[in-house]
Amino acid sequence: MARVKKPWGVRILAGGVLLLGSWVLPGLVLADHPTSMATTVARSMDGAVATFQSAIGGPEDRTADAKGPDSPIPTPQAENGGSSQAPQVSEQSPTDNEASQSATTSNEQDPDYLAQKSLLLSLTSLSMQPRPDGLLWRYADLFSPLSTADGDTFGSDSEPTYNVPIIMSPKVERHIAFFNTAIRDRFEQWLERLGQYRPLVESIFQEFDLPSDLIFLSLVESGFNPHAYSRARATGPWQFMKGTARLYGLRIDSYVDERRDPIKSTVAAARYLRDLYDLFGTWPLALAAYNAGEGKVSRALRKARGESYWDIAKTRYIRRETREYVPRFMAATIIAKDPARFGFSSMEPDPHQFEEVVVSRSVHLRDLAKVSELSYEELRRLNPELRRHATPPTDDEYHLKVPVGTKVLVEERLENVPTWKPGGAPHRREAEDGWYRVRAGDSLWVIAKRFRLSVQELMAKNNLRGRLIKPGQLLAVGP
Repeated sequence: MARVKKPWGVRILAGGVLLLGSWVLPGLVLADHPTSMATTVARSMDGAVATFQSAIGGPEDRTADAKGPDSPIPTPQAENGGSSQAPQVSEQSPTDNEASQSATTSNEQDPDYLAQKSLLLSLTSLSMQPRPDGLLWRYADLFSPLSTADGDTFGSDSEPTYNVPIIMSPKVERHIAFFNTAIRDRFEQWLERLGQYRPLVESIFQEFDLPSDLIFLSLVESGFNPHAYSRARATGPWQFMKGTARLYGLRIDSYVDERRDPIKSTVAAARYLRDLYDLFGTWPLALAAYNAGEGKVSRALRKARGESYWDIAKTRYIRRETREYVPRFMAATIIAKDPARFGFSSMEPDPHQFEEVVVSRSVHLRDLAKVSELSYEELRRLNPELRRHATPPTDDEYHLKVPVGTKVLVEERLENVPTWKPGGAPHRREAEDGWYRVRAGDSLWVIAKRFRLSVQELMAKNNLRGRLIKPGQLLAVGP
């Protein structure tokens, strides 16, 4: 009589039920059989294989021969494609044993049998995997702390390898699509600009024993633009706030902002990232803290009672920007590691190179370019930290960066460059005659602070009865 095949969903469901039963029954008969727990469970699993084959409509009269070296007892058989039985302690005659081995050899050559057995073993393996709370458990091993900068990587030989945790999730895919379509031209500029500084950044990160893939964090931060400025007043390729920058040794004053210096800011970023990793123990948490601050991430972990970034990423204890920050970094890294795969140019631009000239007085870059017959724009590009495009008058010596091969020329003509006189604090150039023209957004408090006056003094100098001022209005700010 022809057997009606059951739908696959019904087969798997029935197999699962019978699999559970085959695991429970051996525990009920342990008292009647003087065998060890391990041996009984092993035979139960072999019985489950046969039971699952019967439930999904496998070949008839199949025997799962899975005898282990410590268990000479044959495993149960699933006969006539439908019946199954719990493990029995029994003996077989030599004839029966030879027949069983013959059937097993025949079954192991059947592709359908091998496919069904592989499916059962995969289901059993998945059911025994650990599933950490709040984490995609199949990616759990990717987010363990890295012991070295050359941490565990994944991927086949034909795919790029990573030394920071990278996964492919729906959020990551959306960011890849955004970089690859919505801002494709801009992202290509970011890759080209980063390519110029990449050898320098990699060497600095190597000194601090950091994973080299962290250099792509600058793509997310600023596209490695030294002049990038955020609405939160973070500046430079690594988007440092003033407080953090000064904490890590960067100079910020009226003339110099080293957050814009590609080398000095990268050293500060490397130190900061190393400290964050030492504090949190995983790179996803360290990256989230780089964006939001270590205080906010610590509070979020405490409130969510979590231990990983993924525990707080699904809560409202961190801002949406921070929740998207780590997937955005992963997307940028995936593209930057293999740009040709996404249609971006894989040509390496000329590396960032320069020479240094020691300047002992304040000179303006425009004057230096005119006397030395150099490009003013090139000098500005090499010295983005100079806020007023001039060396600070307060420094006895300043190391000015010049194009490669022009050091001798600049040193020879430096005496002919006029000394630059700033005329006081920033914005005071407009008030050298004692007057200041109000700009949009100015207030009496801002202007008074700028010129080291009190609001009352400023109002008295200009005979003001109220605090209302208008753009374009002239105010007396001098003595």
